[in-house]
Amino acid sequence: MTHRDRLFHRRRLADATLESSLAFLDGNETYQLQSLGFLHYANVSVGTPSLWFLVALDTGSDLFWIPCDCRSCVKGLVTRTGRQLDFNIYSPNASTTSQRVPCSSDSCKLKKQCSARPDICPYQVNYLSSNTSSTGILIEDNLHLITDDTSEKPVDAKIKFGCGMIQTGSFLDGAAPNGLFGLGIENLSVPSILASSGLTANSFSMCFGPDGAGRINFGDKGTLDQGETPLNLDTPHRTYNISMTQITVGDNVTNVNFTAIYDTGTSFTYLNDPAYKVITESFASQTEETRSQPSSDIPFEYCYDLSPNQQTFEAPLMNLTMKGGDQYSVTNPFVFVPLEDGGTVFCLGIVKSEDVNIIGQNFMTGYRVVFDREKNILGWKASNCYNGTESNTLPITPRASPSGSPSMSLGPEATSKNGSPNPSQAGQGSIASTLSYTRFILVLSILTNFLMFVLL
Repeated sequence: MTHRDRLFHRRRLADATLESSLAFLDGNETYQLQSLGFLHYANVSVGTPSLWFLVALDTGSDLFWIPCDCRSCVKGLVTRTGRQLDFNIYSPNASTTSQRVPCSSDSCKLKKQCSARPDICPYQVNYLSSNTSSTGILIEDNLHLITDDTSEKPVDAKIKFGCGMIQTGSFLDGAAPNGLFGLGIENLSVPSILASSGLTANSFSMCFGPDGAGRINFGDKGTLDQGETPLNLDTPHRTYNISMTQITVGDNVTNVNFTAIYDTGTSFTYLNDPAYKVITESFASQTEETRSQPSSDIPFEYCYDLSPNQQTFEAPLMNLTMKGGDQYSVTNPFVFVPLEDGGTVFCLGIVKSEDVNIIGQNFMTGYRVVFDREKNILGWKASNCYNGTESNTLPITPRASPSGSPSMSLGPEATSKNGSPNPSQAGQGSIASTLSYTRFILVLSILTNFLMFVLL
């Protein structure tokens, strides 16, 4: 296994409050992979002997599952150059530390379906996105971690996870093809298991860098100077649900009262009215670029044309006021879409929802987000995800430029048609163990170099 020190040189977020923090065996780095749903992925190691899996990180669901004794799953990918990249497939019989979770376990939710085999607990998780599901049995085995400090001491955590035998829907079409790492609040999630085992504090953080690089730290409780808002836990299924009281877009300030789920398993942000209307109409009224008529395969309503040689554009600042009064500046909510005719549009990366409000990964860019389940708060602090010292480039209270709008440089692209990622089939977001992913045709040029490290 070639470690990715070549890419990151083990640069970490150093913080005095990062007590007993754990990282995956290969480090705390995560990567946003556009070809696999614009989600953040990490390389995790499971079992004895250990196998590596490239898993999507999802705070909107609880269960960690990996492909296992597969009847229906993705076993590998072929790059644009024709290179075959094979994924590992887990088998309980091949791991000497593996144990099947029995029906009598408190973790077994489908007891009525396992009367014939009391030694096996089945599971099935149905996700909202396009008939997407994972089905199999629950297994207990070692997740290999290290202490997130200079000693990098190995830590083996006994966890329960899904031996995913049958995957359907988006899991066969590009999203999380090699496993899904649930980071939700319920007892079956890995952060909950680590905390109940006394290995970490009941908190973790994820960092989302502007360049697609990121971090995950189990046990991270954040810093004293971070922004914070309480979690709403009085819901049928507990999620990272927060409340917002005000939306500011440029010169427009609107008082609101709505809740939303912070979900790293959703690529873009989904809002229903009135929040959707407030943001999109305020944005449209203060944007000088020419609004384009989006094609049917683009889920975003508010898109704007860019001229062939245009490198910047003016856009109003967006700021959210959370319950408790702390401010959250949305640093780059845009998606850039090259068109068939060679032109480019930039779109406000918000999709109108008919049910729940989802703060997707695009609104988390530029922040270290802390999911503190001890204090029941969501925390955030501006960060570039590289330096030990937090970045000051993303203001907690944004200030408009003299013209009232910042000048935005053109950023990462979401491509449309021509065999490129197609965002048109994005789901509705995560709630009650549901998952939203954009379904993509597999164009993997950006993934090739990464997987050369993790699969060799």
